[in-house]
Amino acid sequence: MSLRLPADFAQDGFPSEPKSFRHELADHPLLQLDALADLAHRLDGDRVEYNSGRLEPGQNPDTIASIDLEPADVVRQIETCGAWMVLKSVEVVPAYRGILETCLTDAARACGHATLQAAGIQDIQGFIFVASANSVTPFHVDYEENLFVHLKGPKAMHVFDNRDRSFVSDQNLETFPGKHRNLDYDAAFEDRATVFDFQPGDGLYVPYTWPHWVRTGDDVAVSMAITWKTRPVLRNNTLMFANAVLRRMKLPQPVPGRFPAYDGLKIAAFGTARALIEPFRRSEGSRRLLRGLLFGRKANYYYDKRPQAAGE
Repeated sequence: MSLRLPADFAQDGFPSEPKSFRHELADHPLLQLDALADLAHRLDGDRVEYNSGRLEPGQNPDTIASIDLEPADVVRQIETCGAWMVLKSVEVVPAYRGILETCLTDAARACGHATLQAAGIQDIQGFIFVASANSVTPFHVDYEENLFVHLKGPKAMHVFDNRDRSFVSDQNLETFPGKHRNLDYDAAFEDRATVFDFQPGDGLYVPYTWPHWVRTGDDVAVSMAITWKTRPVLRNNTLMFANAVLRRMKLPQPVPGRFPAYDGLKIAAFGTARALIEPFRRSEGSRRLLRGLLFGRKANYYYDKRPQAAGE
């Protein structure tokens, strides 16, 4: 099972704008609800996020209602529980990583590259979305390149051109671990939206940091984001992370690219800091502790939207 990319998919490498395609993944056994319930049970707690799906595109993160179910039960009861869920970093499970690599190899070859490495594809990750009918994923951006594949039910994605800074300011693009994804939204944005309607088997290439929000139709919906980063994306993400941290220290920064030499210093400094911290990020508990210590209690916001285990 793979992608069926159109002949004109490649435009000087990967497309610079959203591009529709078809795929053959909707019937894959690992992407059915019973398998996803098992996956939700197996993943670490910080790789499973869920809450009510009864949201608006401009939802205030502080007013999102929780769902009083365990992760696997959210999937099992998705027809009735009114939930939105994302299973993050599914590539940590080898069988799911195989799906991601197969699809990205198809994309690399469509763009004239023999291998993932030749295409500059790094840091492969997968995110699987399971949502009840009439659920909303609020306005946000993704910090990866994204081949979005739709698997079950109807869904519509409203996409906005990230070259227009009136949608998301440079400051709001700055990000750090645990920052809530929801961004400021104005209903007037819709005049400039491109709306993509999905049925099972539909797919869309969503470029890096193009803002979007999503609504499911009158049935359960399942989708997967097959994501990766290129060297320029990794560099830009590091700079936006550095700028976000320095801004929290009351030191607002110029946007990436304005002062290349200064950018280089920040990348070196934050690369050194990350190398020191990385050994402590191998377990869920240490990742949760580090996020809280470095970025405050709200950095672990997704733990607030689920039942509390004994002792928590």
